[in-house]
Amino acid sequence: MSSSADNGEVDAVLPTSIEAIFDSDFDGLLNASEKPTKTSSADRLERAFLEVVAFRRTHGRVPSSTTRDVAERKLGARLDGILASDYKIATLKPLDEFGLLETPDAPTSLDDLLEGGDLDLLGDEFGLLDVSDLPIRRQVHDSGDAARREKAEDFEQFEPLFKQKHAELRAGASKLLPYPGMTHIVPGTFFVLNGIMLFVAEVGETEYKKTAVREYKRERLRCIFENGTESSMYRQSLAIRLSDEDGQIVVEGGVPEILADDEMSGYIYVLRSRSEDPQIAAIKNLHKIGFTRGSVEKRVKNAERSATYLMAAVDVLASYRTYNLKASALENLLHRVFAKAQLDLTQVDAKGRDYDPSEWFVVPRGVIDQAINLIISGDIVSYVYDPQTQKLVKHGQ
Repeated sequence: MSSSADNGEVDAVLPTSIEAIFDSDFDGLLNASEKPTKTSSADRLERAFLEVVAFRRTHGRVPSSTTRDVAERKLGARLDGILASDYKIATLKPLDEFGLLETPDAPTSLDDLLEGGDLDLLGDEFGLLDVSDLPIRRQVHDSGDAARREKAEDFEQFEPLFKQKHAELRAGASKLLPYPGMTHIVPGTFFVLNGIMLFVAEVGETEYKKTAVREYKRERLRCIFENGTESSMYRQSLAIRLSDEDGQIVVEGGVPEILADDEMSGYIYVLRSRSEDPQIAAIKNLHKIGFTRGSVEKRVKNAERSATYLMAAVDVLASYRTYNLKASALENLLHRVFAKAQLDLTQVDAKGRDYDPSEWFVVPRGVIDQAINLIISGDIVSYVYDPQTQKLVKHGQ
């Protein structure tokens, strides 16, 4: 687990030994299904086509099969071979960001035929058909799906992360390693592409595209670059660029490895109330421990109108991203650990109805962090919380 300052996120990657903590979990809440991987001819075909897509993105044109450049000629011939096969076109259509697989309509008039002339059937030896003085008709390959760099409007939220990561690199706490593969492109990861550091802030919902032979899935990323721009390229596109352009991953020493096959479950969060109610404001170390599958910020956006949040705005002190289990099980375990410190108070909401706040505990913030670390290590089974001393103590002490 890596920690950060208040309002930051912490990745909580639970080891297989976590199962020992939940011996009573007969419902199998924490079981994570294995995802076997296999390489097929369709996978190899997709990889070959993505190299063509990467060339189009870098150079702004399709590769030529007649150029003297050997590498480009190879890609051009590959594209020609793909375009000659309806099967390959149907298979690769979901990956076609620039309309490379679009086939032109057959000419329906003499004007259409003159506009083509790819086979030089109408060779103009004397320049009679020279139209160089006319406006150039721009050829558009972009299908509308291509991701472009644009200004990141909320870059101020990410700028401290880049500064921290550079400081870690200078201090040796983090290091640069060669790009290890697409399975490492997950939220919270830093990479260096062409000398510019980028942060994978989000991975969008999986899009499913059906072809003639298979169902293909892809995800849009939200990549924040340290120069203040962002991109919504696909995960596969970033993988190709990092691979082809000698990209690097920023690795923090001692942090458990999180791979794409590790499925994010949600967030455990810790909140502090801003309530001005004297009954609540007077309680020291009052914290809410909750769970959400989505953004913590969105979850607490209207806290002042919700009895769950004591009818007051809250501060997000920390959030813990969890993988490969139902985070609600982890939340329930935390509640069980701190059951003796649960807030015992009846409040009145905006409509005059009584309610008893749940998930609020009188526990120091540091003890909550300690409990989560003990859960991750599997040692929590040896501890209980003592509300008198406000400490976690070993059984029998």
